[in-house]
Amino acid sequence: MIHADKLKAYLEKNIIEIAPLAYMRGRTLGNCYVILDEAQNATEMQFRMFLTRLGNGGKIIITGDDSQIDLPRNQRSGLLQAKRILRGVPGIGFVRMQPSDVVRHKLVREIIAAYKKEDDEKETYHQAKAGEGKAQVERKAEGQPKAEGQPKPEGEQKVEG
Repeated sequence: MIHADKLKAYLEKNIIEIAPLAYMRGRTLGNCYVILDEAQNATEMQFRMFLTRLGNGGKIIITGDDSQIDLPRNQRSGLLQAKRILRGVPGIGFVRMQPSDVVRHKLVREIIAAYKKEDDEKETYHQAKAGEGKAQVERKAEGQPKAEGQPKPEGEQKVEG
C-alpha cells in the first residue's frame, strides 16, 4: 500500500492516473502498467476495446471474479470471452486464484466453497437436462418410441374403440 500523502503526490504529478474504462477509447497505453480491476463486469465490446489499447512497453494486469458478474442478462462478460479465446496466445497468461488465496475472514473461504458446490450442482443438473432433451430429439429422429412416462404429442394419442 502507498501512504496517502505519497499517493496524493503521485496523482498530482500524473505518475498514477485513475480513469474509468469508458475513457480508454482512443488512447495508447505504452510504457506503463495498467490495472483493470473488477473486469468481470466489462462487456465483451469494452474488454476488446481495452485490450487493443496496449502500446509498446505497456503491461496490463486484469483482475476479475467470474462468480461475481453483475451485468444485465442481455450483456456478456468480456472477461469470460477473453479467457476462452485468448488462452494459449503467447505473452498472455491466466492465474486462477483458489479459496486458500482468500485473505479475508476465514469464513469467506467456507462461503466460497458452499456457493461453488451449489453452482456445480446446478451445472450438473442443467447438463443432465440438456442430455435428456438431446436423447429425445435423437430418438424422434431415429423413429424410436419416447421414454416411458412422457406424454405423447397431439395426434399420437391412443384411441380405443
